[in-house]
This record gives sequence, structure tokens and C-alpha cells, in this order.
Amino acid sequence: MSSRVFIDAIEGTGAEKISASKTSLIVSILSAGTFFGALIAGDLADTIGRRPTIISGCAIYIIGVIIQMFAAEGLAAIVVGRIVAGLGVGFVSAIIILYMSEICPRKIRGALVSGYQFCITIGIMVASIVVNFTKDRADDGAYRIPIGLQFAWGAILGFGLFLLPESPRYFVKRQNIPRARNVLARLRGQDENSALVEAELAEIVANAEYERSMMPSTTWFGTWAACFRGSVFDPSSNLRKTILGTSLQMMQQWTGVNFIFYYSTPFLQSTGAIDDPFIISMIFTIVNVCSTPISFYTVEKFGRRKLLIIGAGGMMICQFLVAIIGVTVGFNKLVQNGVDATGAPVFVAQNTSAVNAQVAFIAIFIFFFASTWGPGAWVLIGEIFPLPIRSRGVALSTASNWLWNTIIAVITPYMVDADRGNLRSSVFFVWGGLCTCAFVYSYFLVPETKGLTL
Repeated sequence: MSSRVFIDAIEGTGAEKISASKTSLIVSILSAGTFFGALIAGDLADTIGRRPTIISGCAIYIIGVIIQMFAAEGLAAIVVGRIVAGLGVGFVSAIIILYMSEICPRKIRGALVSGYQFCITIGIMVASIVVNFTKDRADDGAYRIPIGLQFAWGAILGFGLFLLPESPRYFVKRQNIPRARNVLARLRGQDENSALVEAELAEIVANAEYERSMMPSTTWFGTWAACFRGSVFDPSSNLRKTILGTSLQMMQQWTGVNFIFYYSTPFLQSTGAIDDPFIISMIFTIVNVCSTPISFYTVEKFGRRKLLIIGAGGMMICQFLVAIIGVTVGFNKLVQNGVDATGAPVFVAQNTSAVNAQVAFIAIFIFFFASTWGPGAWVLIGEIFPLPIRSRGVALSTASNWLWNTIIAVITPYMVDADRGNLRSSVFFVWGGLCTCAFVYSYFLVPETKGLTL
């Protein structure tokens, strides 16, 4: 967003920055496409299988990347390309959690599903590094190269899935027990007739039969309606589980983490106290990557619920500290430091040490998120739904994540842009308040799912 060439391509030559409305549109439109992709993917996963749905998502994503790379310059091409890519990301993000949860042994399921979030953090880091090294290019490679590299990851995932088997639980749901046995044996590295495979398959079939007897409807409308059946006061009801899954993903977005990764560069530039905001942004992504593997151990050692409670508490403290420091001596306290080439006044933060303290607490906040809520919310939504509604429940939960991602991406520029809300550090009071909600929610409403049979 801060690349000179990209600003010229979107706003026209000579513009100082991309407007808040266009920033909001460009950032949020991918999430909007992903919301619809996640909802569609739930039906596809039950119709054609988990693996083909993810492969289809990769193909759609690649088409979106190509549109962004090779279409004519301007806002329209970027928007169309991002909404198409978003549809593909919706397929992948909704069903890959379902797929991983269903093929993993339950003793290490939490750790392996946490690897999904770890790969996301690596992607964010690679993107940050590439943007940092291309931002000063004088040609359209400043933004086409970062966009073009996304093609490779979609292709790797899509082709790689051809080497992997379908979920055995999909075949059980389709009542194709021989195929389920064959796939399960392949996943566990055992002979089809081994006692381990037979015991696990029997458990899967028994659970599926019991859950099917409780939800006998097999029509399209009936299976969607089953997601909302039962009482909100009954912890075992489908409605309660659907609300849990969608609200967990909502609160993951409420933490404010995507504000840091979407808008940290222009936000830090606005203070004038940091020489290279791109480097700070890259440091944030490195903290994100290095912190996530901690969850591989803690999610199985301490459980999902405790992890979310600790994470929400740590994030809440960090957000409020960033806000308090900012409004007293940090980001919000600016002094004039000369004028720019056009004669407009240039403002910088008057207390660089306070700004550095804020950056440090933002990094600590990222540590708490990456080691708790980042992977923890994804692990939980893969475990709480019964097999008859699992694909749709996970799809609804993922769609909730992207819906709130879209909402936050739309409103944030208006909250912090100098010509709009201009909240500066006060925006962290908003995130801190929402992290407080996440803490209370985790303590009172989130169940423990460690070790449960799917």
C-alpha cells in the first residue's frame, strides 16, 4: 500500500497515498470473496470430497492471482482478481482444517492442526520480506512480483494434494467402508487387516452411526438446518456448537491482530518516529512465526481451553498498555519537525522511547496471539462438530472468521486515517476491550476438547 508505483497505479500519478475508501476496498474484498467461498465449500466437501474441494480452491485462487498479475493497471483489475482469489482461499481455509482434523491421530491432532496456523505465519513473513525488497522498484514489479509469487504456493498445495488420500471419515459418511479402511491403513502406515486400523475404523463407524441416528435428515436443507437444532442452553446441542465455532472465529478477528499485519506499515509511518516501518513490520511477522510452534506442545499439554484463556489475558494487557502509553506519551503526542517538499508541516512523535515501548508491547501481543488464539481457535472448530454436520459447521465457522476479517478491514482505515477517525493509539483501547470479551468468553463458555474422538 505504501509503494510509490502502486499508489500511482491506483490513484494516478502524483497522489500522496491511497485513499481510505480504496484501501478499505482493496484489503477487504479478498476477505469478502473468502466468506462466500467458505460457505460454498461446506456443500462441496460432502459432495465431491475434502481433497477435491481443496484442489478446486487452489485452482480458483491461481486464476485470481493471474487476473491481478496480467490484467490492465488500475483498481478494477486488483479488485476482481482479489475477489476471485478470495473464493479459492475460502475453499482452502474452510476444508483444510476439516481434512487435517479427520486424518490426524487424536493424540497429536491439536499439534498437527496448529501447523496450519504455522504455515500461515510463514506465508505472512515471506510476503513481508518480498514486499520489503520490491517496494523501492521504479517499475510495476514493485507490486506484480509479490502478487506473482502467490501463484507458486497455490500450485504447490494443489499438486501436492494429488499425492495424499481422501479423508476416511468422508468415506464412512458415504457408507463406503472398504475405501475408508484402505485410506485409514495408508494414513497409519499399517496393513488393512491390522488390529490398529480395525479398532479405529470401528470407532469412527460407531460414532458416525450414532450421530446419524440423532440427525437422520440427509436432504440439503435438512443438513444445514441440523446445524441450528437444539437449545442454546444445552452444551451438547448443534446450535450451541455452531454458535461456539462461529463466535470463536469472530473473537479471533476481534483481537486486532489483522490490524497489525494489514495496517502496521502506514500506521507506524504516521508517527514519524520509526525510520523504516517495513523493517518493524517484518519483525512482527518473524515474532509471529517463531511463537506459533510453541502451541504444538502447549495445545496438547495444557489443552485448548486453558490456552485460549491465557492468550486472551496476555493480549488484553498488551493492548491496553499500548493504548495507555500512546495517548499519554507515545504515538498520539506529535511535534512539528519542519515541512515537506510541498510546504506541508511534518510531524513526528516527541518521545521516541515511548513509541519503541509501544512497538515492543505490540510484539509481545503477537507472541500471545501466535502461541494461543492463532492456532487454538482453528483446532477447536475442527473438533466440536459431529460428522453429519462437520463440513457445514466448519464452513460456517470459517465464514465467520472471514466475515469479521472483512468488517475489520473495511472499518479500520476509517478509524485511523488522519482525514477520518484519526484514533491513533486510541484504537488499541478498542482491541483491548474486545480481548477482554474474548477472555470472559473463553473462561465461561469454551469447553475442553483435548483427546476427544471425532
